[in-house]
Amino acid sequence: MIEACACACPERVGAGEADSDACAIILAGGSGERFGDPRGKQFVELAGLPLVAWSILAFDRAPSVDALVVVCAAGRMDEMRHDVLDRLDLLHEVTLAPGGQTRQDSVLSGLMATPEKCGLVAIHDGARPLIEQEAIERCLAAVREDARVAGAICAARVTDTIKVADENGVIGATPDRSRLWAAQTPQVFRRAEILAAHEAALLEGFVGTDDASLVERRGGRVVVVDTPRDNLKVTLPEDLGMAEAILAARLGIA
Repeated sequence: MIEACACACPERVGAGEADSDACAIILAGGSGERFGDPRGKQFVELAGLPLVAWSILAFDRAPSVDALVVVCAAGRMDEMRHDVLDRLDLLHEVTLAPGGQTRQDSVLSGLMATPEKCGLVAIHDGARPLIEQEAIERCLAAVREDARVAGAICAARVTDTIKVADENGVIGATPDRSRLWAAQTPQVFRRAEILAAHEAALLEGFVGTDDASLVERRGGRVVVVDTPRDNLKVTLPEDLGMAEAILAARLGIA
């Protein structure tokens, strides 16, 4: 069941920019098994707030964002509401949507909760707490300002040499890294196109490695938006220390 959280200050709900046209979907439903914390990494404290809170705040403050959907495990909605959302002073009301068995299922659940008035959707992993408003806005603008584009993704240029090896570890190719990008989130799409792409993937039993791959397979044009590499994903415990250091530097915390 999709639930709306009245966690924003009443006098500030809907106080976004008049030309806001995007909804953010923040995925916070993973079990975080690789992270090794029973709470799940989205609830682990980072610089005084639960890790996922930093993503929620970034999108809530982005001028183009008019609505927020947080996807979490169905059995943890109360925890998300009380332990995360109630601690934040938000501009927008947050809708909670139940996560699915897979990330792809969770995104579709989030998409079904987005308001039709939002022409653009930004899909973001809650485990990337260092996303900044400037990157969010540039990614949204890349889609909004070019009718030929179905989507845009934040990405960083690959700087390491990449090797393609077989199952025995024998190298078969060294791709030209000048054309390689490491995909990040958010990934932004026109709402109708990403919804159709997810519904088609569900019908056809296709599982993609990210949301852009679902749009690409239908012929949609997706572009990359060069984004700092510090938009890292917290996957392992050592990633949390790196995120803490970067965030402390941004906030001027000694």
